[in-house]
Amino acid sequence: MTQLQLRPMTTADLDTVLGLELALFGEEAWSRQMLAGELSQQPASRYYLIAEDPAGAVVGYAGLLAAGGQADVLTIAVSTARWGQGIGSQLLEELLAEAVRRGCTEAFLEVRADNLRAQRLYQWWGFAEVGLRRGYYQPSGTDAIVMRRDLAGILRPQPASGTADGEATGRNEATGRNEATGRKGRQTS
Repeated sequence: MTQLQLRPMTTADLDTVLGLELALFGEEAWSRQMLAGELSQQPASRYYLIAEDPAGAVVGYAGLLAAGGQADVLTIAVSTARWGQGIGSQLLEELLAEAVRRGCTEAFLEVRADNLRAQRLYQWWGFAEVGLRRGYYQPSGTDAIVMRRDLAGILRPQPASGTADGEATGRNEATGRNEATGRKGRQTS
């Protein structure tokens, strides 16, 4: 796994994050206003992270909504040049740990139906499919798979069967989107 520093995202990170947003999500990227709005809700109900490599380069970010005992993974994104290095898994692990710290008992997310890498990452971490939202991602009209995980017990990968992406370490990366609560969320790791 790649050595990373995970730290809270701040408004000073917006330009860098927006660059990754556009590169990873194209026309479905969040706007500066959406990201700034999300950050304005920290720490009350949001938790956003930046992943930096040892040289200080931002290689990923992630966001969580935690309220009323429920957590929603809103976004996970990792630079394409860094896919397959376990960064998405590290970000997800920290989001789930924060959800537990905030007293959440379950976590939800949405992921693009055409994003098998992201689906394998979430399955590796114990998420199971609980629904489908047709035409959810716009403007592409791609369906979203709704996934859920119980947060009771020890926080670690819980593969349903086999390993994710053929790796025993859970170092699979994702490109997908998640929206839970009116915010377009996504995963690219």
